[in-house]
Amino acid sequence: MKSESPSNHQPPLLLSPAPHLRGRTSIERDMYIVTGALLLPVAGAVYFFGLYVLLMLGTALISAVFSEYICKMMRRRVFHMDGSAVVTAILFTLTLPPRTPLWIVVIGAIFAIAIGKEVFGGLGQNIFNPALAGRAVVGVSFPVHFTEYIAPTTSWLGDGVTTATPLAVGVTPHWDLFIGNVAGSVGETSALLILISGIILIATGLIKWQVPLFFIGTVAGFSFILGQNPLFHILAGGLMLGAFFMVTDYVTTPLTTNGRIIFVLGAGILVVLIRLFAHMPEGVAFSILLMNAVTPLIDRYIRPRPYGYRGRKIGVIR
Repeated sequence: MKSESPSNHQPPLLLSPAPHLRGRTSIERDMYIVTGALLLPVAGAVYFFGLYVLLMLGTALISAVFSEYICKMMRRRVFHMDGSAVVTAILFTLTLPPRTPLWIVVIGAIFAIAIGKEVFGGLGQNIFNPALAGRAVVGVSFPVHFTEYIAPTTSWLGDGVTTATPLAVGVTPHWDLFIGNVAGSVGETSALLILISGIILIATGLIKWQVPLFFIGTVAGFSFILGQNPLFHILAGGLMLGAFFMVTDYVTTPLTTNGRIIFVLGAGILVVLIRLFAHMPEGVAFSILLMNAVTPLIDRYIRPRPYGYRGRKIGVIR
């Protein structure tokens, strides 16, 4: 009697390293929840700075997704639209001045994906936050375009009135900073909309509330020690966006909760030091990138106790 192959009745058994967990979460689900949360700052950016923001966003999305596709083909990997390139493109756009030339947007988005992520092996392998890496490169390469900020405008396609950012001026009403009626990068001005987006991420379980709280608290405490206005430094610049969407990144921050607290303490101190003593008014991007470089060292020395282990604390494996 001819026996039938088991493969005709059931899918092949897939083996992978432990732990073996089953759940409803997935990369795609998480990425699209983040994308949905980011739509609030995007809407605020369009309201305050006009429809040109959508041109920037569309250019970044096309450049990022196309770059990921080309990189996968060059590496002979299967291209899968998991949403990570979309999140990177949106975050990158939100860190740009409102009238950034589109060719700069293209360069930054390509760098963020091709160099910031794919050159390290793709999703889950990158060392630095891709969106911030792209922002840092174009900011350093084309500094003139990153000093041209405009005030909120009713001219949705016009150039607007050039003005200084709150961090450059130093004195701005707190209410304007909270709602976003100030000059700045397109998605970093409205602390209110970013706060709502962050609450969505916390409510859906994508991030832990301790991480942004410690980051914001560190900036507030250290700025107070140095004689600054803590509330101003919380609401101004990209601190709120960095707190909920950058320092909470799964890949480029430490694996453990204690490690992430050390990460945000270091990043918070660097933010204040860069803002007060460096030749640039903002410091969120570079502080997070610097701490990204320290993440492997933090993970090396901050190790969780294995489940059920009752002996001495495990030391560093050399």
